[in-house]
Amino acid sequence: MRLRVDGVESLGLSNVVRYKLKINEYMNIKNTHTQLAPDLRISPILTGLWQIADMERDGRVIDLEETAQGMQAYFDAGLTTFDMADHYGSAELIAGIFAQQTGPEKLQLLTKWVPDANGPRSKERVREAVERSLQRLQMDKLDLLQYHAWNYADPSWLDELFWLQELKEEGLIRHIGLTNFDTAHLNMVLQSGIRVVSNQVSYSLIDQRAAGAMTELCQQHDIKILAFGTLAGGFLSQKWLGQADSPTEELATWSQMKYKRYIDIAGGWPLFQQLLQTLASIAEQHDVSIANIATKYILEQPAVGGVIIGARLGQSAHIQENTRLLDFELSSDSLSRIQEAVAALQPIPGDCGDEYRKPPFLTASGDLSHHLSSLPAPYPVQAVREGRQKALSGTIWEDLAGFSRAVRTGNRILVSGTTATHGNRMIGGNDPACQAHFIIDKIEGAIQSLGGKLEDVVRTRIYIQKMDDWEPISRAHGQRFGHIQPANTLIRADLIGDGYLVEMEAEAVVGD
Repeated sequence: MRLRVDGVESLGLSNVVRYKLKINEYMNIKNTHTQLAPDLRISPILTGLWQIADMERDGRVIDLEETAQGMQAYFDAGLTTFDMADHYGSAELIAGIFAQQTGPEKLQLLTKWVPDANGPRSKERVREAVERSLQRLQMDKLDLLQYHAWNYADPSWLDELFWLQELKEEGLIRHIGLTNFDTAHLNMVLQSGIRVVSNQVSYSLIDQRAAGAMTELCQQHDIKILAFGTLAGGFLSQKWLGQADSPTEELATWSQMKYKRYIDIAGGWPLFQQLLQTLASIAEQHDVSIANIATKYILEQPAVGGVIIGARLGQSAHIQENTRLLDFELSSDSLSRIQEAVAALQPIPGDCGDEYRKPPFLTASGDLSHHLSSLPAPYPVQAVREGRQKALSGTIWEDLAGFSRAVRTGNRILVSGTTATHGNRMIGGNDPACQAHFIIDKIEGAIQSLGGKLEDVVRTRIYIQKMDDWEPISRAHGQRFGHIQPANTLIRADLIGDGYLVEMEAEAVVGD
């Protein structure tokens, strides 16, 4: 007996049943999505294309057309969202080729702009970066452009975000996202009037930094966390269960070298093996893989809008395994056992994105050498006379009142009273903690420009407008100076200028 099911002929009842189950499975995947914005729905399982850069390492050349065909199997499985960046080798070019073959309206192509820290900062440069991605992706509008800032002490990162917002209003960008932003600076962006829909950060069973304040802030503002590193470069898989420790420099890929540093910081190989054993036991109960369990746990966390799983297009694929993430739920017992195993690890220090900004640099090389050669001075420095220099931040107050942001005499750096002013903008809105964080960024930038670092600060003075603001301002100060503990004075004062809630000054001693 020949039967027709949904327009396709099949032979035999058992084949019909199997075909309908396959169709239902496919449709369940297609209909599962995250509403990243009212006009942007993405797959909760995003295919990350960062491994293309690894495939092209050491001058290796790949066939772009052939590699683009490797995206087809993901698309056919309902995994229609691909994540890339301007520095992921030929990723944007490959995705653009596939989009033209498939129809760009059927895909969600998310990319990033990671500025050259040593390059010039201008509105034209920002436009060039956006137009370059548009050209590579062969699109008229970027679905999501995610922005990375190297140094918060250099306020030009804010200029670039404001310029990106102008390009969004012009119609070149559908939505702006962030990548590797910490909680304080994500909040600063929001309070300063820049609308973002996502923050892409490292988030895994080994790295739980996004689980606290970051999650709370994202929930408050309807921002989605896009989690990368959920498999820790492949370490959270059956392959590494029971294996001996390997030196970082002997590992095969950049991802492995990077996430081995996370494992070492989290307590080392024996504790990691205990985690894997727990995951293996739970995976057996659910009849899935260790990788499935590790990823599913993160996917179910509050504020998480999607997990990004890397793909080596044309070389290996785990599509069927990835789609299984949507087919099962973790039991309460499984969740408790995972949480207990995670609690045994040492917390990764700092906040989201700190691995790119301060020691320990949890990158493939253990420093920033393969990302940037150096960081330029945030502010221009001028010699006043022998033994004395000044740094200018360019705010309207310096010209108006005739002062410098900071002056260095010998090994002492004196930073003027500083408010949350950047050019003609006030940063941080009406949030006292945001204003305080930006002020400390400016203080740090001035000290960096004059050859010091924030850790050289020996004294701060804080002036607040409203008594009710003392605690959030003090907590912001504690976040940034808690490991330094300089001498401090807190004073209530009438501040000059509408909207300013806090002002700070600082003194640093370099090389003492």
